[in-house]
Amino acid sequence: MKKKVALIHTGFALVEVLTKLFNDIIPEAELTHIVDDSLLREVLAGGQVTNPVRSRMLSYYRAAEDYKPDVIFNVCSSVGEAADLAASVIDTPIVKIDEVMAEEAVKRAKRIGVAATLKTTLDPTCRLIEKKAAEAAKDITIERTLCPGAFEKLMEKRPEEHDRIVLEGVRELSERCDVIVFAQGSMARLKDSLEKDLKDKVLTSPESGVRKVRKVLGL
Repeated sequence: MKKKVALIHTGFALVEVLTKLFNDIIPEAELTHIVDDSLLREVLAGGQVTNPVRSRMLSYYRAAEDYKPDVIFNVCSSVGEAADLAASVIDTPIVKIDEVMAEEAVKRAKRIGVAATLKTTLDPTCRLIEKKAAEAAKDITIERTLCPGAFEKLMEKRPEEHDRIVLEGVRELSERCDVIVFAQGSMARLKDSLEKDLKDKVLTSPESGVRKVRKVLGL
């Protein structure tokens, strides 16, 4: 019997990427994608996850539960804390895309860099890493970079400029850190553009998140 996984997205950027990863890593999984791309716009406008966003996220988790999935996969790191709230009121296990990445960063290093193009993702990712460090009773230092202007270039349909800004920011961050976390799953594709020594220091979330789902499914 196929295992059912419901994926909750705040945009379309990772639908295709994650579908391929699930097909590669958990081919026996039956996927349902729930996408509301107005959520991230509202988070960006408010500068944080607002109460209306939390409420709508919870409604999507409840709708996903009606589908009777074995796991619900939270795709967007900006709303990861809303997933924590949902986990307290629904029975279906929730896996957050970035949780394993944060655990691995804490395990591997004390000086951790976090790169993002959105402040609304940067702050929650740093809080998640701090939470994992506290759980591991480990002292860490987090260095941040927001890759200024990168997101705007992407919105202007200038992906090459976006990529250049992000890669420059990551290279600069690497001089101060032992491990670098890409806060957004959509940044993962840029890892292959880095030189090998730097690539080995970078952690991304999509693949490790899907592998966590496989583990939770008991496969």
